[in-house]
Amino acid sequence: MSAGWVAGSVRAKGLLSRRLGAGGTRAIAGLGSLAEAQHALADGPYGRGIVVGQSAADTEHLVTATPLWQLRVLAGWLPREGARAIRSLAAGFEAANIVSHARALAGAPPEPLFDLGALATAWLRLRETSSLSELRRALSQSLWGDPGGDAPSDIATGVQVAWAVRAATTVPEAGGWAAGGLALLVARQHLLHRRQLRDDVSAHAARVLGTAALGAGDLTSFAAALPSRARWSVAGIQDAGELWRGEARWWTRLERDGFQLVAGTGFGRARPVGTAAVLAADAWRCRAAVHLAARGGGPMEAYDALT
Repeated sequence: MSAGWVAGSVRAKGLLSRRLGAGGTRAIAGLGSLAEAQHALADGPYGRGIVVGQSAADTEHLVTATPLWQLRVLAGWLPREGARAIRSLAAGFEAANIVSHARALAGAPPEPLFDLGALATAWLRLRETSSLSELRRALSQSLWGDPGGDAPSDIATGVQVAWAVRAATTVPEAGGWAAGGLALLVARQHLLHRRQLRDDVSAHAARVLGTAALGAGDLTSFAAALPSRARWSVAGIQDAGELWRGEARWWTRLERDGFQLVAGTGFGRARPVGTAAVLAADAWRCRAAVHLAARGGGPMEAYDALT
C-alpha cells in the first residue's frame, strides 16, 4: 500500500469532522430567518464565503460548494487512481456549471459557478463557448458526449446522464448510488415530465439501466425492468409525482453506505469515496435547512419528511 493511499485515507476520515450532522442541520432548519441561519453557518464548517445579508441562493450555493472544496483537498492527497475516482464523483459540479452556462447562453441571468480547480475535466474549454450550438459541439468532443440537442434542457439532461453513467462505470463503490440516481432522473424525464431522452443519450443510459426500462410507459413496469442495483431508488413508488420520496431515499442511502465505506479496514479507494458520499449528503441536508430557515423556519415535519 502506497504512502499516498495511507495519507489520503487518513485525510478523508479527518474531513468527516467538517460537517454539521443531522442534529446540526436540523437546528439550522428551525431558525426563524435567513440571517439567523447565516450567523449560525458563518462559524462552522460551511462558513467559507458566508456573509450575513447575502441572498438565500448565494448561501445555498456556498453550502453546496463546501464538499467540492473538501474533495479538491482530498484529491491532492491521493494517488492517481484515487484522484481519478474523486474527479468522477466531483463531475456533478462540472455538470451543474455546464447547465448554468447553457441557461446563461439562452438569456437567463448568470448563476454562481463552482470553482473546480484540478477536478475539472472539460470545463476550461466549455466555459469559453459563446453560443448553445458551440457548447453542444464542444461537449460532443469531450468526455461528456453529444447531448443530442442544443436546447438548455437537452444539455442539462445529457450531462446529468453522462455523469451518472461515468460514476456507475468507473467507480465501483459508487455504482449502486449512480445507477439509482440515474433511474430517478430517467423516471422524472420519461414518466413525470413526459419528455423522451434523445437517442444517443437514451443509448448511453441503457448501458446502466437496460433497454427495457428505457421503453417502459409507467413507473411500475419501469421499476420491474431495472437491474437490481438501480431498482431500489424507485421501488414501491406508484405515482411519478411521488418521486421526491425516492430522492430522499437516495440521499439517505448515500450517507449510510458512505459511513460503511469509511468504517472499513485497510487503505484504498473505499474510504475516500465513502467520505465524498457522507460530505455530499450533509451538504444536501444543510442546503435544505437553509432553504427552510429562509422561509421563516418550520414546520419541522416538512424538513423531517424531506431529509
